[in-house]
Amino acid sequence: MSAPTVQTTAAPLTPTSTVAPPLPARTRERLVSLDVFRGLTIAGMLLVNNPGDWGHIYPPLEHATWNGWTPTDLIFPFFLFIVGITTHLSLSSRRARGATDGDILRQIFKRGGLIVLIGLLLSGIPYHEFEFTLGPLAFSSVHPALGLHDWRFTGVLQRIGVVYIAAALLTLRTTLKQQIGILAALLFGYWFAMTLIPVPGHGLGMFTLNDPSATLGAFIDRAIFGTNHLWKGSVTWDPEGFFSTIPAVGTAILGVMTGRWISSPRPLLDRIAALFAAGAIAMVAGLIWNWMFPINKSLWTSSYVLFTAGMACVTLATCMWLIDVKRISWGVKPLVIFGLNPLFAFVGEGFIGRLLQTLFKVNYAGQPVSLQVGIDRALFGSWLSPVNASLAFAICFVAVFYVMMWELARRNIVFKV
Repeated sequence: MSAPTVQTTAAPLTPTSTVAPPLPARTRERLVSLDVFRGLTIAGMLLVNNPGDWGHIYPPLEHATWNGWTPTDLIFPFFLFIVGITTHLSLSSRRARGATDGDILRQIFKRGGLIVLIGLLLSGIPYHEFEFTLGPLAFSSVHPALGLHDWRFTGVLQRIGVVYIAAALLTLRTTLKQQIGILAALLFGYWFAMTLIPVPGHGLGMFTLNDPSATLGAFIDRAIFGTNHLWKGSVTWDPEGFFSTIPAVGTAILGVMTGRWISSPRPLLDRIAALFAAGAIAMVAGLIWNWMFPINKSLWTSSYVLFTAGMACVTLATCMWLIDVKRISWGVKPLVIFGLNPLFAFVGEGFIGRLLQTLFKVNYAGQPVSLQVGIDRALFGSWLSPVNASLAFAICFVAVFYVMMWELARRNIVFKV
């Protein structure tokens, strides 16, 4: 398996054949809108994943405790929705250039497999803690690194890779009507399984939905991976587990359908209006389904799929209306820059976050704290309240990443697999 490549992009090539002017213009503008949408999602991920102190966070910037949702719970499904859109655009473009089904299948498995591999390697960064004190200088190792016995097999990038492969295969040669049927089977099948199948030791699934460790998904994840390889924050269940990845494929398929629509030759305003309407309908459907199968990110419930996809449609339609119709350019460039290098953002944020949050500890006011908390208190804690200091650290983290991603964009460097 080959390693991820660093792609240096060149200036767009000038077509040699005569092309009607409106079509290239619409395609370019639409892709800018998509980059802005992706940039919003990436910036949101950087913000919510890196507060100065996890004990002091504004409620909208943390996940819902269990059922329900916050703005933070929209970030991951938004990205899977975007994966679906770009999957359709990418595979359609390759097919138009003459790629065979074999070529496309090899690309799907290579790209998805590399994303999973990168996620596994990122999960394997050891939770080894080093403690050091400045003045007088002291250094000590707190506990040994975790080995393969405790390596988490699931994770965000792993789910993205698996969902990409599944959604691409399920939509590669299927019609829109068939894709709707597949989506319905995934969402209704998951609902019936989670509520009607008895969970050993706990009874019917519908009565376990409020107990994270007792759900059918948790039981299946423990059976497949064992508790040593699940999320360390829970041990008995995993928010990116195997079973809840099934409805997550539905999120990407909804993105594929959206990609088909926004790349159609219909007038721009018609496409935008339809996105607003479809988004509103999906949100209402998700809220109604919530009464029977609660909106829940950790379970990735079917109601959550519809609700978040509806929000994604409305957000994308808003970006298209502001950028393509109203021609608003203020604030667009920073978001485009955030959206150009999503792989760098995921890997860089995961690695730096691990360094700051778990690998290194500092002695602050006689108490060992993570390096992240130490920086937060030293730079912001003396003049801001704890929750505002934590937010200030997160904003600075986003700003630092923007500088790095701006430099990559300036050099025309895009990390891809």
